[in-house]
Amino acid sequence: MNEYKSCPRIMLAAVSSGSGKTTVTCGLLQALKNRNKKCVSFKCGPDYIDPMFHKYVLGVPGANLDSYFLKEDQIVRHFTGTAEGADLSVIEGVMGYYDGLAGTSTSASSYDIARITETPVILIVNGKGASVSLLPIIKGFLEFVPDSKIKGVILNRTTKEMAARLTPMIEELGVRVMGYIRENEEMKLDSRHLGLVMPQEYEDLQTRINRIAEELEETLDLDGLLRIAFQAPSLPAAGREPEESGKTKVRIGVARDQAFCFYYQENLRLLKELGAELVEFSPLADSELPERLDAVLLGGGYPELYAKQLSENKAMLESVRTAIESGIYVLAECGGFMYLHDTLEGSDGIRYPMAGAIHGDAYRTKRLSRFGYIELSDEKDRIKAHEFHYWDSTLPGDDMLAVKPLSSRSWRCLHKNEHMTAGFPHLYYPSNREMAEKWIDQLRKGI
Repeated sequence: MNEYKSCPRIMLAAVSSGSGKTTVTCGLLQALKNRNKKCVSFKCGPDYIDPMFHKYVLGVPGANLDSYFLKEDQIVRHFTGTAEGADLSVIEGVMGYYDGLAGTSTSASSYDIARITETPVILIVNGKGASVSLLPIIKGFLEFVPDSKIKGVILNRTTKEMAARLTPMIEELGVRVMGYIRENEEMKLDSRHLGLVMPQEYEDLQTRINRIAEELEETLDLDGLLRIAFQAPSLPAAGREPEESGKTKVRIGVARDQAFCFYYQENLRLLKELGAELVEFSPLADSELPERLDAVLLGGGYPELYAKQLSENKAMLESVRTAIESGIYVLAECGGFMYLHDTLEGSDGIRYPMAGAIHGDAYRTKRLSRFGYIELSDEKDRIKAHEFHYWDSTLPGDDMLAVKPLSSRSWRCLHKNEHMTAGFPHLYYPSNREMAEKWIDQLRKGI
């Protein structure tokens, strides 16, 4: 019989992208931290950057909750395991609340995660330039499915006076208004082609987040939000998979700096569970790879912004190239894949020499290339992944087939052999734990 445990939790969702979810989430996390609440944070979907903002506030990594990558019981176990020991979990939604796979389904939407985890939802509604017209929008969201999970509404980018006028009308729909947020330039976090600007790019980010937290303390019913969170039903408790014991550790070098920073925490956690020692290094600042590595993991990020600096670090490029030529295993995703090319077109339009392990050129395109969820397969493996990039390659690889869910679209991609897996897709290792186990076992055999 499953043991159930209390996991106070709340989701901040929105009508659409650009409604202020990340800003409100970071401000709320800071406000709760100021109240000495121990919080953990989650992000619906495959996004990397929003969890970095959560981590900036809390000082601990966030996690992703994605019902395309994981089965429902896996999501619940992942959630309860990550939330263990916390006073409260805050989940940030993705896109519009009901927006899911292929733009035609609620699968893998924020609503899907709220349904699976039985999480009460606060809907953020953009009130700029609207008043009574917000009511049919809210009513539609409440009634679109039999149990929307929506327990409250926040009116964003509106005035105190307008919020006061609308509140009784909205609450007649059967949902509480949890407050409002004024239109304020400090209440915005800027965007870039892959999403939000990185946390470290704000010189005054902590000051800004503190001001947002102060604003929310004044204009939101935080006590009411906490009551809703603590009314969430208990969930089945599930411990983490035990880390491998009695087996030889493998050392994996993980590229980690401003240029390479997109990693699913679940991937890194799984590698550790399977017996990997993760050793971080910086392709920007270090002159060579760490010693005694069995594999190198080059994650995604923004190498195009640092192309000149990466190219000028010839010692590191040589170290990477030599390691690959000697047979070290390399797993490179998106930005890491571009780093392995002969050349990379920087964001300044200049082509810079790179590691030269992939004899092609990475170049900028005018629009998103091959965007969204995919399932990758070959004669040996099958794993789920995600793509989101404005750069492309003259040699993207063709060793695996990528198929989009709920779509007839497919294409060949990735370079995959016994020493390398490299391409634009960001792989989600827990979607095929056996593949990750096989990879670690192969590294052990090579020791």
